[in-house]
Amino acid sequence: MTRKQRRLTLIGAAGLVLALAAGLVLFALNDQIVFFYSPTDVAGKDLTAGTRIRLGGLVEEGSLEKGDGGAVSFAIIDAQNRLAVRYVGILPDLFREGQGVIAEGTLDGEGNFKADNVLAKHDETYMPREVADVLKEQGVWQGEEGSTTQ
Repeated sequence: MTRKQRRLTLIGAAGLVLALAAGLVLFALNDQIVFFYSPTDVAGKDLTAGTRIRLGGLVEEGSLEKGDGGAVSFAIIDAQNRLAVRYVGILPDLFREGQGVIAEGTLDGEGNFKADNVLAKHDETYMPREVADVLKEQGVWQGEEGSTTQ
């Protein structure tokens, strides 16, 4: 075997190993590649307590309650379901009821969501594309057609 043939064989084998590794990673992350789950997705999936996810939807009107020490509770809703969220920290300046929001955190054993990070829209015309798409699919979307960003 010539040097060129050995080199090509080695490169081919390395490429095959990398492709196999990428395939295994994608297979393992099959259900975790989702950007966020809506409350309906959470209700429909069998997620165990402590599972780390992103939860997206609208902040339910009248659900915002501020407690001591920066503790906040509110509900995230979509067309069919709602999920109670607890968060300790400073909410984004533009966080308010009726707005699109994505919360990152874990589910607790009682069916509530404990958020450790809350993301809100950044201007008057923004809602995360994924949240808007889910709301449009469910017939709840009330924004303008061009009001999402990429």
